[in-house]
Order: sequence, then structure tokens, then C-alpha cells
Amino acid sequence: MSAKEISLTLKALADSEIAKHSQRFFKTGKGEYGEGDKFLGIRVPVLRQHAKRFESASLNEIQNILKSPYHEERLCALLMLVRKFKKGDAKEQKAIYTLYMKGIQYINNWDLVDSSAHQIVGSFLETRSRRPIYKLAKSKNLWERRIAIMSTFHWIKNNNFDEALVISRLLLDDSEDLIHKAVGWMLREIGNRNLSMEKSFLKQHYKRMPRTMLRYAIEKFPEEERIKYLSGNA
Repeated sequence: MSAKEISLTLKALADSEIAKHSQRFFKTGKGEYGEGDKFLGIRVPVLRQHAKRFESASLNEIQNILKSPYHEERLCALLMLVRKFKKGDAKEQKAIYTLYMKGIQYINNWDLVDSSAHQIVGSFLETRSRRPIYKLAKSKNLWERRIAIMSTFHWIKNNNFDEALVISRLLLDDSEDLIHKAVGWMLREIGNRNLSMEKSFLKQHYKRMPRTMLRYAIEKFPEEERIKYLSGNA
């Protein structure tokens, strides 16, 4: 199936009311993180169904969809890439990772990142140099930094926490709330698997951490313990 055919199929599913809500939810106003993004108004479960239907499309066609001005078309392209990556051999996985990194400018909202980074970037770099992640973590681009921390989710799930902790340290002084949330989330995921390791990180850094990052990291702690961290007396 061609990119044009996929685009026409998705546009036929458009819902203007859902699109209006999405534009508010994903902060598309002037000066907001999603400024200028366009929405068709398609729910994620519907996109997942169509990503499954379209997954046989070539990487060239998917690359063209990823460049779409419409958020849902870009998300559908990423969901297709994730599906193909899981089923692909080493050669196809490398091609998908390369496509992803070359098209990184189009992966420009938190849901696009979170739906794909750990499953493509994290998975591909599992047995390779993690240098690309450190480069992304130091980027001036918000979404590249989010890709860096979210890619570590793949390794966290495999009980390998080293990169996640290093990237978290690199992002402690980040100015963006969406990075604070992502780092806090990954620290919480570490704690779900190895609480002592999360607490060791918090002991060193919790007084320096942005409030949102800390709240996300300690979300599942007992209330009394959360209060101590938030009051600086842990």
C-alpha cells in the first residue's frame, strides 16, 4: 500500500471534534510545545488497528507518511515501524533504526516518542554502543532528549539500569516539564524492579531534582515517605 493510499484512508476517519480536543490536549497553541501541529481526530486504538493493516507497506512509503503534517499519520507510521521492527531480521531492524534516526525531526511530541523510542532505539542499541543516546540527551531539542531517556525503558525492562541512571543525571537540570516527567517515570520503573537502586539515586539527587520529576519518581512510595522526600527530610 502506498503512502498516498494510507493517507487517504486515515483522512476518511477524521473527526473534527476529536481533532479540536487533541489540539488542546497536545498544546498546539503559540509558544506551546506542540505549536502548529495538525490533527485529523483519530483515536489511538483505531490507529493501532490500521497500523496492523498497513504494516506490509515498504519502508520508503512509511518514511513518506512519517513526514506528514498530520500528527495521527506520523503516529501511525511509527506504530507500523514498531510492528515491522519486532518481526524483522537484523538487516530490516537496522534499516528501521536508521530511518527513525534520520526522521527524528518528525517525532515531535511526547506520544510519538513514547510509542516508539524504547521499542526501536532502545531495542536496536541493546547489544551496541549507547553513544547515540548520550548525544540525544545533550541535544537542544526537547524531543531528542525525551527519546534519549525513553529509549532506556527497553533496558530497564531487562533489569539493566545503568544507562537510565546516567541519562537521568544528565537531565537533572533540564528546564522542560516533559523531561522532568519522563525521567521521574523511568526512575519509578527502576524502583518497580529494584527499589534500593532507585532510592540510592534519590538519596544523592532528590534535593536537586525538579519537583515534578521527584513526584513522578516517588509516586508509589507510602504517603509518609513521599512527604519526607517532598519536604527535603528523607
